[in-house]
Amino acid sequence: MPRTIVVTSALPYANGPIHIGHLVEYVQTDIWVRFQRMCGNRCYYFCADDTHGTPIMISARKAGITPEQLIERMHAEHTADFAGFHVEFDNYYTTHSPENKALSELIFHRLNEAGSIAKRPVEQTYCETDKMALPDRYVRGTCPRCGAVDQYGDSCEVCGATYRTIDLVQPRCSLCGNPPVFQESEHYFFKLADYEQQLKDLFAAGYTQKSVANKLDEWFKAGLKDWDISRDGPYFGFKIPGEDNKYFYVWLDAPIGYMASARNYCERTGLDFDELWNSPANELYHFIGKDIMYFHALFWPAMLMGSGFKTANKLFVHGFLTVNGEKMSKSRGTFIKASTYAKHLDPEYLRYYYASKLTEAVEDIDLAMQDFIGKTNSDLVGKYANLASRSGPMLTRQFQGRLGTLDEEGRQLLGRLTAAKEQIIAGYEGLNYATLVRTISALADDANRYVEQNQPWATAKTAPGKTLTTLTAVLNAVKTLTIYLKPILPQFAQKVEKFLSVDPLQFADVEKILENHRIGAFERLFERVDEDKVAAMVEESKETGAPSPAPAAAAPAQTQVGNIEPIKPECTIEDFAKIDLRVARVVSAERVAGADKLIHLVLETGLGAKNVMAGIATAYEPESLVGRYVVYFANLKPRKMKFGLSEGMILASGTGGKEIFVLSPDPGASPGQQIR
Repeated sequence: MPRTIVVTSALPYANGPIHIGHLVEYVQTDIWVRFQRMCGNRCYYFCADDTHGTPIMISARKAGITPEQLIERMHAEHTADFAGFHVEFDNYYTTHSPENKALSELIFHRLNEAGSIAKRPVEQTYCETDKMALPDRYVRGTCPRCGAVDQYGDSCEVCGATYRTIDLVQPRCSLCGNPPVFQESEHYFFKLADYEQQLKDLFAAGYTQKSVANKLDEWFKAGLKDWDISRDGPYFGFKIPGEDNKYFYVWLDAPIGYMASARNYCERTGLDFDELWNSPANELYHFIGKDIMYFHALFWPAMLMGSGFKTANKLFVHGFLTVNGEKMSKSRGTFIKASTYAKHLDPEYLRYYYASKLTEAVEDIDLAMQDFIGKTNSDLVGKYANLASRSGPMLTRQFQGRLGTLDEEGRQLLGRLTAAKEQIIAGYEGLNYATLVRTISALADDANRYVEQNQPWATAKTAPGKTLTTLTAVLNAVKTLTIYLKPILPQFAQKVEKFLSVDPLQFADVEKILENHRIGAFERLFERVDEDKVAAMVEESKETGAPSPAPAAAAPAQTQVGNIEPIKPECTIEDFAKIDLRVARVVSAERVAGADKLIHLVLETGLGAKNVMAGIATAYEPESLVGRYVVYFANLKPRKMKFGLSEGMILASGTGGKEIFVLSPDPGASPGQQIR
């Protein structure tokens, strides 16, 4: 029985071009959608431009156009970029639409009726020159912690500190440069905590990956906070019903854009939107990046619950993209726009490379240029295209383009390829693309060994019958491999289908054998990647995206690569031996008054109690740490702080804010044990 599946990808913001980092998500999703369709399922893929918010309004103002003109221009660019990389939406729409306005108002009304909307005063930053409330990122000043100048209103790029905008030293509006004022305003809030148990039940049922669920558990322990869902005008967005100068915050109407895109499609095609979106028989899946999982894992499903709409069956979260092991950089030419890449290289090369790296895990993937060149030339050219180019033209020349029949050896080859079908299907279904790519690559190696062993070029004159059976087996292998690769390489598959003179291939065709079948003219499938083309792409990216001047700072910070920081300079084993790491148990924990990030820990170390001031309050509630075993830097020189003496340090990973993960030893470790 065919499944009916609705799929969405996160909405790209209509304030800039699509780049290769964005494409990780859309390629991942498109592959999965194509796979489902090849299995005979009805799969609908919806997306839209995210078009509201202060940045859109300001960018339009700087460009001397209206916000509507800006988002129309970006919509055309985004549509072209996605098409260039064969990302095939059923509907690519916009959040600035009548469908989205109606749905946003409906959901707000239902949440309000359910008692899940509150209204209360807030203090906000306001620019009297520009006559507008300023988001955190539109206020800059001096970091209150390290003294670095020209930092954002919510965080410091130098020391990594997070803080309230009102704590910023010498704040100024980033638009006009004048100091802002702080004023009170009435805002609307969504009471997220009302849905805590329903959300916990959702995650317990396998709503998302385990690592995401673990992070969500930390947020639950920290306590779910009310969400500010309104902004004061001027603001580009939808007005809140009954209000003159208050608008829905962009993050309220943005995910509703998934539904609006689906509704627009249904209205155009005659489908029933309520049946498509809300039917328990249909499946719904969201694909997003890890940077927006807080909104999609908590607020979005809670909004759907409170307004009577079905939540997704699963939320698939992926990591970020690095290039050559580092964060995408304009100065290095690795901040590459989709359109720039497509000018120099075949988009299917990138689709294949991403697929070779992507798994179901929430892990960053790296586009290593030399590895990219090597894998493309080895796999796409040297394995898949090579099979077709060695057999197709010979069959046309020697046998008028007509296949013969298989012999036993050929049937054994195809049997090995066919036997992998269920494994490959499972790989696609579970988003384990990297594993299935390795499997397909190994199958291609098997087929190429078959060619080498049978040498059809050598038997063409002495044993033409043997040559024909060999070529028949090879081209059937090409067909099978093409089916397996088609979700990843749709254009390659189309060329092969035309060459083999077959209807569009589906997974049901894996077991079908082509015998006594006439093929068409051979078309070159792939060209080798030239390093010069990659270098030209990087150089053009440097030219079109010049680096911004770095802000003056008290001290330079190490560049962070997604969630991976650069490795520090080498040290010797003697250097490492100076560090004494021990197991400790948290006896007590409490927040430090006057310090947003600090928790005062008392540790049982096996050698007496120690006090540690740990900067983890943004990610942990103190009570969740009591009784926990941690890794303790025992011989760190004590540091006298404003808030008391800190006699060591506990070890943690992460990028700061809510992305902090305290390290713990395995069960069985005891306080005082040395870590070696």
